[in-house]
Amino acid sequence: MPLSPGHARYDRWCMPPRILIITASVGAGHDLPAHALGRQLTEAVPGCEIHIEDALTYMGPIVSTISHRAPQVVFFRSEWIWDAGFWLFAQFRPTRTASQAILHRSGSPGLRRLITRIQPDLILSTWPIATHTLSWMHLRGEITVPVVASITDISALEYWAAPGIDLHLISYPESEREVRQIAGPATRIANVVGMTRPEFLVPRSRTEARRALGLPEEGAIVLISGGGWGVGDVAGALDAALRVPDLAMAVCLCGRNDVLAAELSTRRGHDPHVRIEGFTDQISDYMAAANALVHSTGGNTILEAHVRGCTPISYGWGRGHIRLHNRAFRRFGIADVVITPDELVGAIMRAIASPRTPDTSFAELPTAASCILELLPHTATA
Repeated sequence: MPLSPGHARYDRWCMPPRILIITASVGAGHDLPAHALGRQLTEAVPGCEIHIEDALTYMGPIVSTISHRAPQVVFFRSEWIWDAGFWLFAQFRPTRTASQAILHRSGSPGLRRLITRIQPDLILSTWPIATHTLSWMHLRGEITVPVVASITDISALEYWAAPGIDLHLISYPESEREVRQIAGPATRIANVVGMTRPEFLVPRSRTEARRALGLPEEGAIVLISGGGWGVGDVAGALDAALRVPDLAMAVCLCGRNDVLAAELSTRRGHDPHVRIEGFTDQISDYMAAANALVHSTGGNTILEAHVRGCTPISYGWGRGHIRLHNRAFRRFGIADVVITPDELVGAIMRAIASPRTPDTSFAELPTAASCILELLPHTATA
């Protein structure tokens, strides 16, 4: 039986919409956009009813176990498995199609129960696996409300994009062509603002940011990030950064990888030119403060550096989908891509010698909320 929309219909005199946002607690790349989009929607429509739910709670033990356990193996130990798995399940069409069918059938019953309970007027997914399952359900007529997918990667979008999604929200305009090839002509694609922290829309000088963080006001600062998982050669990137002449500070963001933070603190914690941080809510200020970002996993972080005028450098992992990210970064001139520590030293020195300016055009993009709410006629926005 098709899942019907919520009972209310909206105009400026009626109740605001009920929106279900489906994310996944794997790293920070899905939860952060989910909460950012939720905040933007409630600001656009006061009283908007937002439900943010973790897909891993609903999509069954197979999806949950693979999503939680696999990264512990392929991100930190047997990294070659990630390369092989990405080719097998994302790039080789026969096995990709088979794996998607398995995901649809194993994940849809739980999502069906969730949607029946919430009765949303619109569904928004920030996690590719949920996106594909929702698209399958939508195409089969099991979901009759609009379905929206957010995409924060630049490339390797075989699971991020899907036919049957009404609206794809993209962070990188360069992603539009690939999304169109995958999702087909019927979907709408919008390059929007709103899938990152709102403070990135507020101008912030380098001096202001450094003072707020207690960083040196003079000299070069290099930010090193392994993403929410703390993956890649973060230790090697730190060693390379410390070889750069006149470096004032190297800041390592270890995400939620407590083991990495402890190891780096043991090795380099005594060095006055090194700061070790775990997961931080001050990423906007760190981007504004730094001359260069050395990052391993792509996603919104590279875009955020670009917005802040912090030169992004991709280094330290290059596995699976990150290989395709790096190709896109090179092709579009978005980030410097290097392989060896010696190349990294040169890239950091170039970034310091040729500083970028903040890209204020980011704030001029349409908001994600405005594009989402266009799918709900008669909704009054603030």
